[in-house]
Amino acid sequence: MALAWNESKKHSDRERWICIYPVYINSKRTLAKGRKIAKEKCVENPTHQEIRDVLVAVGFNVGVESKLHPRERSKELLYRGRIRVQLKNDDGTPVKPEFPTRDSVLAYVGTTIPKLKSRQGKQSTGEQSSQPSSSSTKKGKGKGRR
Repeated sequence: MALAWNESKKHSDRERWICIYPVYINSKRTLAKGRKIAKEKCVENPTHQEIRDVLVAVGFNVGVESKLHPRERSKELLYRGRIRVQLKNDDGTPVKPEFPTRDSVLAYVGTTIPKLKSRQGKQSTGEQSSQPSSSSTKKGKGKGRR
């Protein structure tokens, strides 16, 4: 149930913070399936933890909620998570002048997540794991059949 607009709410109230779902910056999604920005600025299968880490590093006030995007068909924990970010101060000025709009925050998050150490580690281990798989299929001397 959506709450009605209330003028008395300040920008510092959590209800006024912007919402960011991982779907918004997922390069595997289409605009119709929930992506909000251009594919060039998106990342493949982001998680809410990665989004939170990037925003906390910049200095935003961040809150994590266990919510699921309405267009998300899978109920898995991997796809759960909504990030709330305080975009404006109580006087209406941006918390961070370099990020005045929701789109600027989404573009920054989409371009910064691939630079995370956890992302760079996944790519290098993926390349290495494909090579030893051929050696693991060889049969070595063992106990034999029982």
